[in-house]
Amino acid sequence: MTAATRPASQLTVDDVCDELRISRSTFYDWRQKGRGPLCIRLPNGTLRIRRRDLENWLIDCEDPS
Repeated sequence: MTAATRPASQLTVDDVCDELRISRSTFYDWRQKGRGPLCIRLPNGTLRIRRRDLENWLIDCEDPS
């Protein structure tokens, strides 16, 4: 499945890393520390991130100052 045919509501780790301009290692570091967005683990072991979960996580990361 290509990015063009993948549902926009589900992102891959690469999609999220590209959007946030971070490395995969940073993503997995955040995930290990419980500081990353909520993920879905598929039966084949790959991760997906719902667009709404990424957006909610970004809102939670906002700095009010």
